[in-house]
Amino acid sequence: MAVQYHKAQDRDEGKRTVLVTGATGAIGRAIAQQLAEQDYAVVLAARNEQKARLAVGQIKCATDNEHVYFELVDLSRKSAIQALADRWPGKLDVLVNNAGTTPRRRLETLEGIEMQWATNVLGYFWMMQAFAEKLKEAAPARVINVASYWAGGLDLSDPEFKQRRYDNGSAYRQSKQADRMLSAAFAERFAPGRVTVNACHPGDVNSQLSNDLGFGGSESPDAGARTPVWLATDPTGGRETGKYFEHMHESQDRFTSDRSAVEALYEICLSY
Repeated sequence: MAVQYHKAQDRDEGKRTVLVTGATGAIGRAIAQQLAEQDYAVVLAARNEQKARLAVGQIKCATDNEHVYFELVDLSRKSAIQALADRWPGKLDVLVNNAGTTPRRRLETLEGIEMQWATNVLGYFWMMQAFAEKLKEAAPARVINVASYWAGGLDLSDPEFKQRRYDNGSAYRQSKQADRMLSAAFAERFAPGRVTVNACHPGDVNSQLSNDLGFGGSESPDAGARTPVWLATDPTGGRETGKYFEHMHESQDRFTSDRSAVEALYEICLSY
């Protein structure tokens, strides 16, 4: 089968459209493919064009869905995310924030922001902020933030490990706590526009990210994608908002119960 490559501007605006970040990684690619199987127009957001083209071709061949596209964007940079939103044609029905990184040593973006904080936390924040109006145009619409049960240790006084010794596991855990808290913050803000925002743990999948953390994984990428895809497609994801899910079931989230901390995190992210 000959595969043609198109960007999001070429998509069929009559279809329900989902944008998946980190879509060339193990879980992201599985999320994109499962949504393509359900006849969504799927846009893969990625940094590497070669990987994006390969993933698009594989998903098209596996699903017989021609409405699979890619967009190149550096999710650690606010300007790149805003540029993507500015060139985005029409509405957006579902946003799946999945991109993540776990460098073993402390790295900074070109703007001087610690890389995990920039990508795993601010990237989610900036995507929701930049695509707010696109999501409201599609209402009822959804945001799914791929987080983790391996979360905790968020230090709002030192989110970029400028005072603390950098450890990629600690930086990852705090980023996933922040993602769960930001889901609650945006859920409140998006509710009047009929846009739900939920977070989830995807599963323990063997991936570049887990390997960088020193782990393998006991679940397949397809298994890891099930909960994010379920939140994107099942009525539960359109009814519930500000919640955290594991294995397609709601789980109590101790991090979102501290509303003052949630708002403090939101304000910190807003300051970048």
